[in-house]
Amino acid sequence: MSMEKVQRTGPSYNQAFHVMVKPAGPNCNLRCGYCFYLEKHAIFGQQRFVLSGDVLEKFIAEYLRAQTVEEVTFAWQGGEPTLLGVDYFRNVCELQRKYADGHKVQNTLQTNGTLLDDEWCEFLAKEQFLVGLSLDGPRDIHDRYRFYADGRGSHEEVMRGLRLLKKHGVEFNALACVPRENAREGVRIYRFMREAGVRYIQFIPIIERKPDPRAQELGLDHGTPPSAENRGEPDVEPFTVDAAEYGAFLNAIYDDWIRRDVGRMFVNHFDIALNAWVGMPPPLCCNAKVCGSNVAMEHDGTVYTCDHYVYPEYALGNIAELTWEQIIHQPKQQEFGAAKFLDLPQYCRDCPWMFVCHGGCPKHRFIRTPDGEAGLNYLCEGFRAFYEHIDPTMRRMAELLRAKRSPAEIMREL
Repeated sequence: MSMEKVQRTGPSYNQAFHVMVKPAGPNCNLRCGYCFYLEKHAIFGQQRFVLSGDVLEKFIAEYLRAQTVEEVTFAWQGGEPTLLGVDYFRNVCELQRKYADGHKVQNTLQTNGTLLDDEWCEFLAKEQFLVGLSLDGPRDIHDRYRFYADGRGSHEEVMRGLRLLKKHGVEFNALACVPRENAREGVRIYRFMREAGVRYIQFIPIIERKPDPRAQELGLDHGTPPSAENRGEPDVEPFTVDAAEYGAFLNAIYDDWIRRDVGRMFVNHFDIALNAWVGMPPPLCCNAKVCGSNVAMEHDGTVYTCDHYVYPEYALGNIAELTWEQIIHQPKQQEFGAAKFLDLPQYCRDCPWMFVCHGGCPKHRFIRTPDGEAGLNYLCEGFRAFYEHIDPTMRRMAELLRAKRSPAEIMREL
């Protein structure tokens, strides 16, 4: 896509757009120490946190009607969506069947896993949900931040949930958050996941800026809104992962993976990279050239530009009052998506890894380049080290794919 086209039209929505739904809002039974979403209670005030009734039905009907692709994915996240109970999602599936109109429906559910039981897992298996299980690693690592209000760690209950998912044949992946301390134990975390039977892992770097006046005005203890002034220095919370250490974290795991697990274990950053080295579009919005086609919808039907931008200034409207076409196609959202490319500093445009990174998530572009230009991604140092490290083997796996051979052959070569 040329720069001129991005300037003129913003991102294209001729293909599928994606909605991350928060049916229970920020409600959660855990009090994770690094969570940026629990504090959304301060923004919403005293409300009943459930997407239900006419708004739920209108969302499902309109979402299916607006899609132009055969397979439509519903992504249910939180907070903790399982707080709503199994019957809530049974109703969701009935409404999806009512309005499918030829579409194939796929559901994903992100959960901390602590409330899963046999009934839940039988339902998830029957309806073929893809479950994302929040699991940071072994007990001592996981319980460092993922705990209940009384300080008790959640690892035991999460592992019980994992075993139940496997027992009932539910397809699942693990979402592992990486705060500062955890980044120093990458190989241990990775090997724990492998031994626990996890085959798909998403590593999510934890990055939160210290509150600015706008955050304090909203009643937030941390999680400065992305619209805050670019201060040019990494003024971040103590649990925020160090950029260089995150790069070393990925490198260490990659070195273990490339020698024994290619084709058997799947890690989000490695999959994204291989797509880029082959010349395919990135499968994740953070690495795409433009964004804006992945929005978030809260429990009251209000839609926001992105899951990381659930602040009043980024509200696009409410599904109870507007159609998806009116929400997604409005200039505000198109400008938001195009800005991911248009606002890149020259340092990024000249970077040899631009083809895979594209500047990363706009939420994290709050430091300055070496020559003082604003808008550099906080994790730039780490990602540059990671891409440089994997380049030789990524090139080789790309060659194997172009020759219609398996990338796993690289393990024998190494």
